[in-house]
This record gives sequence, structure tokens and C-alpha cells, in this order.
Amino acid sequence: MSELEQKIQDARRLIAGELAKPGGACITSSFQAECVVLVHLLKEQRPDMPVLFLETGYHFAETLDYRDRMTRDWNLNLVNLEAKRSVKEQEALFGILNQTEPSKCCGLRKVEPLFAGLANYDTWFTALRREQSPTRANLQPVEAFKLPAGKTLEKVSPLAMWTNKDVWQYLSRCNIPALPLYDQGYTSIGCQPCTALPFDPANLRSGRWQGKEKLECGIHIQAE
Repeated sequence: MSELEQKIQDARRLIAGELAKPGGACITSSFQAECVVLVHLLKEQRPDMPVLFLETGYHFAETLDYRDRMTRDWNLNLVNLEAKRSVKEQEALFGILNQTEPSKCCGLRKVEPLFAGLANYDTWFTALRREQSPTRANLQPVEAFKLPAGKTLEKVSPLAMWTNKDVWQYLSRCNIPALPLYDQGYTSIGCQPCTALPFDPANLRSGRWQGKEKLECGIHIQAE
């Protein structure tokens, strides 16, 4: 058995074990490469799994087109989570926060909507990988995650030990199309204003919030 095949089998076993537990489960997906891999693995066992997508209002058009294409082709149970205010309303109140206070923008358009949506579930599947960032280097496949309101979820990352190479080999072997923005050189893709081409080839997330000393949007940071 190849190393990748072993990782696939391990991921499937972890998923099966978590899905056997009582309570509702969901996956968050930005429709980046690893997210699509995990959605593919999950839908093998739970085709109607809710797929939570953060509709921030700032996404690339290509991301939204790809999300809609994969939702249609795979018959996904897509759940779009949106901020309380529209982009126009937010900018009228606070200005262009992604330029002046990107952490506040992420808080309003990503963190708050996601944490509100996660309150409906007991198990949260993510496509996080240790290799992605120094802030994820100690990621465990299963961790407890406490929401600000006090509820504790089981946060499950079946691809925690996967490399970027593993992700792309899986997409290739399963003939799964990737988000077209990768063909333009992007290696980590979020909101358009805060996503650039990577300036460090060794750091896949180096194009995110470039120059703002920011590594995470906040959705994977525990409530204090």
C-alpha cells in the first residue's frame, strides 16, 4: 500500500468513526483543493452532509462559479453563511475594513457567521493540514473546540497529516477538477482583496493578507 493510500484509508476510518457518534455533523469548505478532497471523502459515507460555505461578499467570481459547479455536479447540501450586514452596509459604516482592519473584517464576515452556523452541530469536519501554516503545525486530527456561546464541538481534521502533494495526487487519481485560480499561480485562496500570489514559494499561505502580519482569519481560533 502506498503512503497516500494509507492516508486515504486512515481518513476514511476516522470519518466513519466520527459519523457513527450521535449528534449532527457538518463540514466547512472554501472549495480550495484540500476542502474538495475532504468533501469527496465525506460524501462517500454521508452524501447529504451539510457543506458550510462562508459567503463573505468578497470572493473571486471564479470561486463562486466553481462552488456552484461542484454543488450541482455532486448534488451537495450547500449552506451559505452570510454576515448580518451586506458589504455595502458594512463599508458605509466602517469603510474598507479589509484594507484598514482586516481582522475586524474577518470577524464580521467570517467568524461571527460561522460560529452562529456551527451552533447547530456537534461535529465539525475541516480540511486543515499541519503543512499549511506555522499556526497549524501542532494540529490534531480530533480536537475539542469551544464556541463563544459556550458549546463545545468535536473538530475533526482527517487530512491533518496530508501534504500538498497528497492533495493534488488525490484530485488527479479521482479525476476531480480544481478551482481554476490555481492555474493562475495562487496557492491559498480566500477573499479577493486579501489574496495575492505567494511571495514565498515554500509557504503556501504567504499570499494571504500579505504585509499585514496576519496568518489566520480567526475561524479556527478558540473562544477564550
